[in-house]
Amino acid sequence: MTATTETLVVTEPGIYPMTADQYHADPVPGGSLSSSGARKLLDRSPAIYRHEQDHGQAHKRTFDLGHAAHRLVLGEGADIVEIKCADYKTKAAQADRDAARFEGATPLLTKEYEQVKAMANAIRQDPIAGRLFTPGEGVPEQALFWTDGPTGITRRALIDWTKNRRTGSRLILTDYKTTTDASLTAVAKTVANYGYHQQAAWYIDAATALDLGDEDTELVFVFQEKTAPYLVTVIQLPRDDVRRGRQKNRRAIEQYAECTATGIWPGHHEGVAIVSLPHWEQIRHDEEYS
Repeated sequence: MTATTETLVVTEPGIYPMTADQYHADPVPGGSLSSSGARKLLDRSPAIYRHEQDHGQAHKRTFDLGHAAHRLVLGEGADIVEIKCADYKTKAAQADRDAARFEGATPLLTKEYEQVKAMANAIRQDPIAGRLFTPGEGVPEQALFWTDGPTGITRRALIDWTKNRRTGSRLILTDYKTTTDASLTAVAKTVANYGYHQQAAWYIDAATALDLGDEDTELVFVFQEKTAPYLVTVIQLPRDDVRRGRQKNRRAIEQYAECTATGIWPGHHEGVAIVSLPHWEQIRHDEEYS
């Protein structure tokens, strides 16, 4: 249970000040599509997407660490409440945690609070990430809403950091990700697994649609490990991968538009499917038994 969020309604394209809770509650009458929603439509199913929109997602403790790190790095987001306990085994610790969540804050055990403070400090000390998130040189958590030309649906994006644009320079958007492994090999897999090339295309489209930037706008990802020494890796995706992300986004947008128009949100497959053994299992079997 969380504190009541003040009702906000968005009816026109634009850039709006709002909390993350207001953004994720989708303030557009009739609904709008976010980057994470588009990826869920394709990777899971329209039915799962619709269910989570109607009923919300179950809270995961892993979210707390990421939310708190965002708060300390970006300077925006829910307040952090330190739970001065080693764990949540006692009723008192559980009560303090639940009270913090009710007030819309992020509860962290003392060791977790020290952890996110160390993470934020590592970001500030990093020669590239520290400059990207320099206070006063950018705007944190801007909520962008715009109309998709081909379908007429409303798209939305919540951009972690928009760097102030100097005359003649390109617009740089930055997205901050916490991770268990920030090596280049692991990051490449993470980008593919979570569709971050789709997110890059989505955010660039948002900035372009609202005249914040143009075709040379870039989205930079800052990945940071959640364990000491809290290593940071900053990456930029090649244009071909952004193009691939945009192609997947288009398919998701069209599917969303169709589901919205028909009121039908299908599951994984309609009817009876013929499912073969995975290719690797077929090979293993044939090698052993043929």
